[in-house]
Amino acid sequence: MDISRDEQRVLHALAQGGYIQPLKDARGKIADIECYNRDGWLLTQCDMTLFKKLRRRKTIASQDGGPYRITRRGVMLVRSQTDNR
Repeated sequence: MDISRDEQRVLHALAQGGYIQPLKDARGKIADIECYNRDGWLLTQCDMTLFKKLRRRKTIASQDGGPYRITRRGVMLVRSQTDNR
């Protein structure tokens, strides 16, 4: 399965230890998201449409109401890059 460049960037940040924090409204629905890398910096290229696309492809998941993290399927789809530590 091919993934876009923006999806690749977000999945790469998540694979290195980042997470996506959902911001919920009064009814408990996800109203907005914030994507952080492992150093705590906010990633601006991750928006709601990209988040929904990643969730639909099952490359990210949340456990017990926590932040969204990369799944095994997501790790398999992300291409390796030279700056991995």
